[in-house]
Amino acid sequence: MFIIGILFYKSNGKGANFLSGYNTRSTEERKQYDEKGMCRLYGKRMIYMAIPFLFGAIIDIYFVGIGCLIAWVLWLILFFLLLIKRHKSEK
Repeated sequence: MFIIGILFYKSNGKGANFLSGYNTRSTEERKQYDEKGMCRLYGKRMIYMAIPFLFGAIIDIYFVGIGCLIAWVLWLILFFLLLIKRHKSEK
């Protein structure tokens, strides 16, 4: 996910077709969106969501199982924060 996030971030809007829901919109509807900005935003989100697992893998080398648990807890916190943010922005 970390690498995919970097690819989205650097795609200059070319990765927008891979975003769920965006690829089903008509050409007129797509013109209303900033594809480059969307790719940068979603790329950052993917990177943020992958970082706990990178640190969890490093911790897991020294403390088996603890790193994985910490990574999942942090990821769930980030996921719920993302859901709350999206819910607020859709109103």
